[in-house]
Amino acid sequence: MTMDVNKLYEMLRKVQEAKGYYFNKDLDVVFDLLQALLINRERYGYMCCPCRLASGDKEWDQDIICPCIYRAPDVAEYGSCYCNLYVSKDWNEDRIPHVYVPERRPLDKFR
Repeated sequence: MTMDVNKLYEMLRKVQEAKGYYFNKDLDVVFDLLQALLINRERYGYMCCPCRLASGDKEWDQDIICPCIYRAPDVAEYGSCYCNLYVSKDWNEDRIPHVYVPERRPLDKFR
């Protein structure tokens, strides 16, 4: 079943905002990343982070299936996840600086 990027946006927005995570206010970035998630779902069978290289092995890639396990610590520390898809309210409202979010995925997870 093919999902429309707009439908994915609305579905994820409702679920994630309830958890305190917001989409980046730059909707061009958001829709590009959501489109890449849908492409990864077609390619691999799961929506892995478009900012990281997936192996195609779902078990190996569990940590980078969106929202990845690194999102919570990234947003807590930097106000944004690694790819800038999910951000805090403060980040969106420019109350905190928009800084580079370093990669948290351990080197041994890169194949």
